[in-house]
Amino acid sequence: MTVYGSFPGARPRRLRTTPTMRRMVAETRLHPADLILPAFVREGVAAPVPIQAMPGVVQHTRDTLRKAAVEAVEAGVSGIMLFGVPEEAKKDAAGTAGTDPDGILQVAVRDVRAEVGDELVIMSDLCLDEYTDHGHCGVLDTDGRVDNDATLERYAEMAQVQADAGVHAVGPSGMMDGQVGVIRDALDTIGKEDVSILAYTAKYASAFYGPFREAVGSSLSGDRKTYQQDPANVRESLRELALDLEEGADMVMVKPAGPYLDILAKVADTVDVPVAAYQISGEYAMIEAAAEKGWIDRDKAILESLTGIKRAGAQMILTYWATEVARGLARR
Repeated sequence: MTVYGSFPGARPRRLRTTPTMRRMVAETRLHPADLILPAFVREGVAAPVPIQAMPGVVQHTRDTLRKAAVEAVEAGVSGIMLFGVPEEAKKDAAGTAGTDPDGILQVAVRDVRAEVGDELVIMSDLCLDEYTDHGHCGVLDTDGRVDNDATLERYAEMAQVQADAGVHAVGPSGMMDGQVGVIRDALDTIGKEDVSILAYTAKYASAFYGPFREAVGSSLSGDRKTYQQDPANVRESLRELALDLEEGADMVMVKPAGPYLDILAKVADTVDVPVAAYQISGEYAMIEAAAEKGWIDRDKAILESLTGIKRAGAQMILTYWATEVARGLARR
């Protein structure tokens, strides 16, 4: 036999011969504890409302949200990220429903905390977009632009009411400059030093958010390109990362996950804090739609996508398949 470099002595296929061999030498392993379940709770509904663009995902009632939280715990999922969907009539320019102690998100946090206690890390979306009648993530100035510093004042209020409701972690997702530092100060001021901050550090202005707009009943007209990041940029993310860490972020996130694995890998190689990635609505919808057409194997595609995110450096993955995947991993 002709010798080519290390061949025939070197045969990497030896380590791929059987399923057990492949499992033994696998470099990346998914575990239920890696997963966080994003969940929507809608005010004023008597039954869960299916999200058409996200088959299998619903806007929960308070009762079904509690049930979903229990199921996540039983499957071994680590966390739940809660998003509130208020009644349309309660939206206004300042998003006041988001800072109402009896607003839907705060009520849902209390419900889940009462149901599962500390068995899930209860996280809350800290942003105004669900609650504003214009759909932006902050308050607007007289020219209709998002006013960064005025928005920070609202975020501070949101952080405090969410902490009072019982969250373990807040997830500021609005991409305002200085948001992490302002939120840290607001939490510490009311004695909530133990509430952690999962910073949406690299959140891109992505086309893949489309189904999420339906999920939260967004009123947005236009786009969020003046505050979310340009998909063309890398160094900008690393600058945002440095600023968030300086301001006191306990954990950092890259969103979306799949289209930004290069960013995720750079962030994971840079920091000494836990790194999360959010497999967003469009990523979910594409796999579900292709599987429904019979074009891909749904279960294998889900696991492959999540393994890729973990391999790129995510210690925690927010995914709408969290409970389903966790159950499947437990049976393997």
